[in-house]
Amino acid sequence: QVQLVESGGGLVQAGGSLRLSCAASGRTLRMYVMGWFRQAPGKEREFVAGMRWSDGSTYYTDSVKGRFTMSRDNAKNTAYLQMNSLNAEDTAVYYCAADLNYIGSVWREYDYWGQGTQVTVSS
Repeated sequence: QVQLVESGGGLVQAGGSLRLSCAASGRTLRMYVMGWFRQAPGKEREFVAGMRWSDGSTYYTDSVKGRFTMSRDNAKNTAYLQMNSLNAEDTAVYYCAADLNYIGSVWREYDYWGQGTQVTVSS
């Protein structure tokens, strides 16, 4: 079992930055894939970024490439999502997720989820 807790959301002006954190407890994350997802009102939950925890390799959806960076702190069992050049389309509840085996962008395949943190970008 893995427990995930997100933090770092808030209100930011367009063009600004935020850094989200996802603190994990329970089983070691070295066994897992971590993902960031987001869900805007009335829309499907969508993949944002993912990382294979064992080697730190990352992948991103096209709309955030060059703006968002996913990183980790092994000692703290924490994943981060640095978000730069934010725009109104980035407004959503952001979730971190973990899975033992699945590496991909389909949110239903992830077994463990945090509670979510709201990101609001004002234009």
